[in-house]
Amino acid sequence: MKRLLIPLVSAGLSAAVLAAPASAQPSWASENLTPKPADAYGDAFFWLDANGAALRKATQYTLDTKDVPKLVSAQSKTVPDGKPGMTGPTTTSKATTSKNVNLPKTIGKVFFLDEQGRYRWCSATSIQSRNRNLVATAGHCVFEHGKDDTFDKWVFVPGYYQGKAPWGVYVGAYAFTAYDLDTYDDYDGDFAFVAVHNGFSLAPERAVSRKEFNEWLGDKWMKPREITAQEFVKCKLNLGECWSQGHGTPSLVGPDHPDAALERVEVSKATYDRAGVGKGQGYKFGEPIVEQVTANQYQAYKGLGTKGKDRLGNYTITHYYTQKWVKPDSGRKYYQAQWMVGIAKDLGALGDVVGGQGVAWNQPLGQSVTAFGYPSAPHPDGNKPYSGVTPKWCSGKTYTKSVQVNTFKVETHQMLKCSMTGGADGGPWLIKYNNSKRTGYVNGVTSVFADNDGNNRIDHISSAIFDGEVADVYNKASFKDTGAIVTPKGELLT
Repeated sequence: MKRLLIPLVSAGLSAAVLAAPASAQPSWASENLTPKPADAYGDAFFWLDANGAALRKATQYTLDTKDVPKLVSAQSKTVPDGKPGMTGPTTTSKATTSKNVNLPKTIGKVFFLDEQGRYRWCSATSIQSRNRNLVATAGHCVFEHGKDDTFDKWVFVPGYYQGKAPWGVYVGAYAFTAYDLDTYDDYDGDFAFVAVHNGFSLAPERAVSRKEFNEWLGDKWMKPREITAQEFVKCKLNLGECWSQGHGTPSLVGPDHPDAALERVEVSKATYDRAGVGKGQGYKFGEPIVEQVTANQYQAYKGLGTKGKDRLGNYTITHYYTQKWVKPDSGRKYYQAQWMVGIAKDLGALGDVVGGQGVAWNQPLGQSVTAFGYPSAPHPDGNKPYSGVTPKWCSGKTYTKSVQVNTFKVETHQMLKCSMTGGADGGPWLIKYNNSKRTGYVNGVTSVFADNDGNNRIDHISSAIFDGEVADVYNKASFKDTGAIVTPKGELLT
């Protein structure tokens, strides 16, 4: 990289003995993603709700460029800005033997909303750090246009497959990148390290009492259950608990009529506020009911309820009801409110669940590397060989000279011959990859895709060179501590 190069002592950076960051002018930039547990809960729920519907809806993130760039080889070898160094990987996987490449447990997808609100993904990996909570990916998969702001609802899903999060969702708390990328949109610094909260998953919903429902600090909602007429008679005077629904225009009666059926009538908040309390025509029907809805339902809603967002960031519509006592008609159905809560589970620190790849810096070019990612975008000629559903890989030696990419202000990138396409952005480049242990050392992340022979097919990928500045950013990110976003009981931490 070109500015603010701060070399590190090669042996000084390890998970156990990281030194405190220096107070010199930083080569790093940082932004908050979702540091508060309550907000992180909402982001995780957003992606996991409806059996991972939002995850399945996402498409690969692509750089905003009209032409596929060509990588231009530099005239001389890149000189390291300090001594070489590395920190070792950790693993939770048992060693295995295979003639094929064993996919690391650490790799997965990062999901986020781009500046247009579209659901996007890039590739990433868990890496070793003192707090076992770091993700490495491309800077352009975290920072909008490389500067000023970060993408919304950013999460990491290791081992992602077809809407499933087998090891949970890890919400981004703090993001770190190169000063040059954040300030100048300079892709020589196109990498990012993100400190994530503990893993999060959703257990099956559970029905609770109204008292438990009111006291629950996590996700909750009301779900109607159809009951018999006999069951209705037993609970119809518990206002807000039971009601009926029929057809036609039945006769109005008083609440004390032996056959009286209670209907609920949705009204505006103003009408509800003016209504009396008790049993009678037009009186309040229990407490308002808050319904969680999708963003599209929220925007399209034209009813009497009031729209808003809850403390978790979910879209909600609050419904208000008054009483209507009628004589039962044929075909009438009866319902009882079920008070439901969503149970969340804390899975622990990312590194404890899936392990973490090592990190290496100031290594010579010309190294053998294995690059992983979730390619999905078509080639420039329209051919689409990848689905993005499962991770892919390519391997080889990086070029011995750095390359330039004028489109992205790149002066020194490392280059690898590889045909993976967009969606593989942010995927790790691992040197010294141990196929049995599924671990290696991250010495780059996929940044730019290139068509160097001009046949409208991606044939090369490039990465920022992991030098002393990258080590400095990594060192800084390693000190960010995070933790659980829900209690052992499954409630929200505030």
